[in-house]
Amino acid sequence: MKTFILIRMLVTAVASLVLAFNVHAGGEMKKVCRMEKDKTGKEKEVCREVKVHKKLEGKAVPPAK
Repeated sequence: MKTFILIRMLVTAVASLVLAFNVHAGGEMKKVCRMEKDKTGKEKEVCREVKVHKKLEGKAVPPAK
């Protein structure tokens, strides 16, 4: 009986981790680069990946009375 409970807890924990990482990894990634000076004064290009969020269209909020 104890082994069944432990196996069920383990399966639940693994499933929740898989779902959590899948939800977090969503979205489109875009590469952004910029020029940056280092300590010696040389310019070098620094790039990184950023997540692009979808812009939602909505209606204006009516003013309070």
